[in-house]
Amino acid sequence: MRRLIDGKPSVSVCNILIHGFVKSGRFDRAFEFYNQMVKDRIKPDVFTFNILISGYCRDFKFSRALEMFDEMRKMGCHPNVVTFNTLIRGLFRECRVDEGIGMVYEMIELGCQLSYVTCEILVDGLCKEGRVSQTCDLLMEFSKRGVLPKGYDYFVLVEILCGKGDAFKALEVIYELWSKGCVPSLISCIVMIDGLRGLQKIEEAMRLVEKMLKEEGMVLDVVTFNSILKDLCDVRRTEDANRLRLLASSKGLEPDAMTYKILVAGYRGEGNQSEGELVVNEMLDKGFIPDLASYNKLMDALSNCHRLKRYQANQIGR
Repeated sequence: MRRLIDGKPSVSVCNILIHGFVKSGRFDRAFEFYNQMVKDRIKPDVFTFNILISGYCRDFKFSRALEMFDEMRKMGCHPNVVTFNTLIRGLFRECRVDEGIGMVYEMIELGCQLSYVTCEILVDGLCKEGRVSQTCDLLMEFSKRGVLPKGYDYFVLVEILCGKGDAFKALEVIYELWSKGCVPSLISCIVMIDGLRGLQKIEEAMRLVEKMLKEEGMVLDVVTFNSILKDLCDVRRTEDANRLRLLASSKGLEPDAMTYKILVAGYRGEGNQSEGELVVNEMLDKGFIPDLASYNKLMDALSNCHRLKRYQANQIGR
């Protein structure tokens, strides 16, 4: 080729050859070809160094990867997000966690935007080391500095925190990142809600659902939503449950028969016949009551509300 073009091949052609040597495991030949490039005054670019750094990391020759990184900077070639991600992953794999964190900060200082992959490497690496609290602090710090990628899904961290019973820390992370534009995914919210329900923090779970609906129009699956309604009805907050149902319906939720049955049972338990009957009639309109006998059964149950209310009042008086 060089004889035909009477000149130097482009760096992209050299990169293809180096990549071929690396892929076939011939690292010495790849490095030899790289040295020949430099001697021939073909300036390596960021792709050249990324190929070599990635190859050395995959071959567990991390010290050589760091040498290439140093040489890269000496030659005035600026690393990109792929370079940093490769080295950060390598540092975590070598259990050099603090150096990995340091490289993330170096990346930020050089103006290189964090990617989803950067965040995943950081979260996965720190959590495997049992440094979950530090992971939360770093993500919240990066969020405040505005360097987290938009749309980053921190589901893994939320799941780990809720699994450890630390749902309030998970909620703090969600609200902090959300306030800076990093909206949690639906699955993250479902895990968060399950974590709060496990701690019987019904108020916090309801507030989260309201925020999802009002700010993002994010609608839960009907099974998870019904579980929230039941929790509210169990603590005699059926009116709040029904209000939440109406809000969710306005955002696209399709209530099922269980949704209505939960509300009817809640109103009956609280002795609220009139509101309960409104829900039963809505069930009828929606086609959730198969026949007249079922309708009468629900209405008869609600007609006992006043007697139940008087009985509860008498019990409290005693």
